[in-house]
Amino acid sequence: MCVIQSRTGASLAGFVFLIELFLRLKFEHMSKGPVSKFIEYHYRHFNAAALVDAAKGYEQHLLEGGKMMVTLAGAMSTAELGVSLAEMIRQDKVHIISCTGANLEEDIMNLVAHNHYERIPNWRDLTPEMEWSLLERGLNRVTDTCIPEEEAFRRIQRHIHKIWKEADEKGERYFPHEYMYKLLLSEVMKPDYQIDPKDSWMVAAAEKNLPIVVGGWEDSTMGNIFASYVYKGEIKATTIKSGIEYMVWLANYYKENSGGKGIGFFQIGGGIAGDFPICVVPMMYQDLEMHEIPFWSYFCQISDSTTSYGSYSGAHPNEKITWGKLDIHTPKFIIESDATIVAPLVFAWVLGW
Repeated sequence: MCVIQSRTGASLAGFVFLIELFLRLKFEHMSKGPVSKFIEYHYRHFNAAALVDAAKGYEQHLLEGGKMMVTLAGAMSTAELGVSLAEMIRQDKVHIISCTGANLEEDIMNLVAHNHYERIPNWRDLTPEMEWSLLERGLNRVTDTCIPEEEAFRRIQRHIHKIWKEADEKGERYFPHEYMYKLLLSEVMKPDYQIDPKDSWMVAAAEKNLPIVVGGWEDSTMGNIFASYVYKGEIKATTIKSGIEYMVWLANYYKENSGGKGIGFFQIGGGIAGDFPICVVPMMYQDLEMHEIPFWSYFCQISDSTTSYGSYSGAHPNEKITWGKLDIHTPKFIIESDATIVAPLVFAWVLGW
C-alpha cells in the first residue's frame, strides 16, 4: 500500500511539474517582446532557424532548473556585448563565465574610455603607413574600432597596480578577475565612467560576485603589464593565481553545481575561452576517475570556423562526444555566423525582449 501511495505521489508530482512547466512556457511565449517576436516570425531556415532552436534550448534548460556557462572569445567586450550580457547576468540567466583576459579588461576599458574610442568604417583600405599613424597616436585597432592607449590601458593600470602591490605586500593571492572585481567595487574609477554602467557586463558580474574563469590571462594587456612588474622585481608572480588553480577551482565548482538538470555550455567563438573550461569534465571523469560526474547538459557554439581545417574551434559538437565532453543525448546546437550579430539576439530571446 505504501509503495502504491509513493508511486502515486511521485506520478502526481511529475504531472504537476509538467503542468507548471507548460504554463511557464506559455507565459514566456505570451510575454515575449518585439525583438523575440520578430525572430520567431522571420528566422525560419538555415542558420536563422539554428539561432531560434538554440535560444529555445537555452530557455528550456533554465526553465528546468539548469545553470549556464557562457564563454567569451574574440573581441566581444569591445563589440559591447555587455549591453545585453549585463542584463543576462542581472536576471540570473548566466551563472558562470569563461573569457579571455582581453574580454575581462576590454569591458572595463570601454567603461572608462568610451568617448576616446575611434571607429574606422573603411578599415580594409588602411595602408601600413596609416596603421603606423594610429600607433603613433596611441590607438590600438580591433577591426573597425580603435582603443586609446592612455585613456584605456594606462588609466586602468594606474589603479590596478596599487591593488596588485597591496596584495603582494600582504602576501595575498587572488585570481585575475578577483582583482578586477576589487577595482570596480572600490568605485575609484567611477568618476571616469563614460557609458551607463548597466551596459557593462563586468560591473554586473562584480556586483553579483559571478564566478569567472580566465585561462591564459597572461595573453592580455593587463597580463603583459603584470609580467612587466614581475620582470622588474616589483611584484611576485605568485600574487596572481595560476591557470592550473583556475582549473582546480572549476572542478570543485562543477562538482557542486552539476546536479539536477546540470550545467549548460554556451560558447561564443572558440579558442581558450571555450577549450579551457569544457575540458574540466573529461579531466574529472578520466583523470580523477569521478565516473558519477555528468556531462555538460546543453551545448551551443556560435562560430565561423571550418571543421575541415582541423580546428578545435570549428569542430562539430558530435566530435566532443569522443573527448568525453558531451553525451549522446546532450542538446547540441551550432550557429555558423557572426557572434556580434547572433549572441545579442539569443540573449534577447532568453530575456524576452
